[in-house]
Amino acid sequence: MFKAEFQSFEERATPGKGAERLNALRKELARRGLDGFIVTTADQHQNEYVPACEERMAWLTGFTGSLGAVVVLGDKAALFVDGRYTLQARDQVDGKAFSIEHLVEHPPHEWIAEHLSRGAKLGFDSWRTTLDSAERLQKSVERAGGMLVAASDNPLDAIWRDRPAPPLTPVKLHDLKFAGEPAADKLKRIREALAKDKLDAVLLSDPASIAWTFNIRGHDVSHTPLPLSWAYVPREGTPTLFVDARKLSNKVRDTLAKLADIREPAALEDEVTKRANGRTVRLDQATAPKILAERIEAAGGKIDKGADPVMRMKAIKNAAEIDGARAAHLRDGAALVRFLAWFDHEAPQGNLTEIDAVAALETFRRETGKLKDISFPTISGAGPNGAIVHYRVTDRSNRRIAPGELFLLDSGAQYEDGTTDVTRTVAVDEPTSEMRTRFTQVLKGHIAIATAKFPQGTTGAQIDPFARRALWADGVDFDHGTGHGVGSYLSVHEGPARISKLGGAKLEAGMILSNEPGYYKTGAYGIRIENLELIVGLPAPSGGEKKLLGFEVLTLAPIDRRLIDPSLLTADEIDWVNAYHADVRRRLSPELDDATARWLKVATDPLPK
Repeated sequence: MFKAEFQSFEERATPGKGAERLNALRKELARRGLDGFIVTTADQHQNEYVPACEERMAWLTGFTGSLGAVVVLGDKAALFVDGRYTLQARDQVDGKAFSIEHLVEHPPHEWIAEHLSRGAKLGFDSWRTTLDSAERLQKSVERAGGMLVAASDNPLDAIWRDRPAPPLTPVKLHDLKFAGEPAADKLKRIREALAKDKLDAVLLSDPASIAWTFNIRGHDVSHTPLPLSWAYVPREGTPTLFVDARKLSNKVRDTLAKLADIREPAALEDEVTKRANGRTVRLDQATAPKILAERIEAAGGKIDKGADPVMRMKAIKNAAEIDGARAAHLRDGAALVRFLAWFDHEAPQGNLTEIDAVAALETFRRETGKLKDISFPTISGAGPNGAIVHYRVTDRSNRRIAPGELFLLDSGAQYEDGTTDVTRTVAVDEPTSEMRTRFTQVLKGHIAIATAKFPQGTTGAQIDPFARRALWADGVDFDHGTGHGVGSYLSVHEGPARISKLGGAKLEAGMILSNEPGYYKTGAYGIRIENLELIVGLPAPSGGEKKLLGFEVLTLAPIDRRLIDPSLLTADEIDWVNAYHADVRRRLSPELDDATARWLKVATDPLPK
């Protein structure tokens, strides 16, 4: 019997308690003299996955997605989510207590400007609000004629009686054979970047940046190997690492002490304030809390707002990280093919559920002997559940996978040598003509990204339309980005680069991005095809004037041929599918047992031209 060890199927949403908890919050706000408050999914570091003690929005509303915000006023409250979560929010949240708004099309700052009463005091948590967010909030509150007030502590904590304790997991050293560069050399590069930008210091607020810089990993949040911490890196002098000493073994402490002074997180405000006078300090606009900017400026320092220099450094993988990514994807591909072969045999019998599929895939990955964790909760959507972009199966929502349906499986793994993320949509028995048409349109977009050649300096926003052209031509689209950056045994969603309408960062060789166009028919089925791709330099074309970049596919797994309509593909697109499948078969077959290798041979047979 298969079992999942790295994820739970417990229903965490509590829509029935939303109104009660909302009323309790309003009473607490009134006690503090506040007319409203903003609650987000964020912790102090703006992590995608947060410790249980930081899940304030989930506790208040029932919504368990990774991104969102709630604005609570005296007579109304609104939950803001993006296109990935609109269906999920409707299922998890009491619609009478909270209206559901689109995070992008009608963002919180616009809603506040429309609904906040003149003279009202709107509170916010300055430890969990970034510089950029605070500026937007200030402008919207001013437009409404109100006042923005930083709360001394988060008022939800006063009513959340059974709030879990903060995490306390060990910090571990990340082996140099996986990291590829000593921490001392990384710190030297950071100092050089500070000198180039004429900065005196940087305050690292993103634990992923700190984990990369000091070659450490942890387990303070789900699915991302992060030790929650802060770091102050001056251009000259010794860095300071703020981390709970109880997480450090003697070996880890001794190693880190050679690189930095070790302080408790509680000392962060005082230490940063002491060093601020007369210094220009870089704060990351996407992760640094507003309160630290205020403390630095009050102490006579100057804030330089921008991306921390580590973000770009860790996004460009070194040779060891690239070799690790290739090895991780070979191992992960073999596990996924074992699952697909098993699923292809079992699913048509009508006995499998979505949870069965999740548990089976995780088991095949654990059997590699290398799995550290999954990289995010597996999206296992049968039929209409596949149309929920970030669907999370629970004991309550668990659905039997029926013949004639599509099954969408989006999953990933954390290995010490690399992080994976892959989506495959498969047919259970015979698909309909419409399913094949939509799948093939999505495939055309996937191939367009995979085969793209673009000059250095190109952004993700510029190539995002490649993935949508075939869908647009038929009057349909998908409401999420085409791709995100991926870390090296770090976050499965990593900046600064992404392929989306909002992807303004330049694409550079060494970055790893996902390629995942999709199509979702509400109440019927969902389709997504996702590979991870490494950006590589390409040979200069004859007569060309600019250096070109392109993609090397890292993910190794067959694309369901039953869902492909070759008549909708060009000859070049058919050649791409056949070449990719030949590569999958060649590289994975030696890693498989004979029966699975025979299944893979059939699954990767060439498409007819």
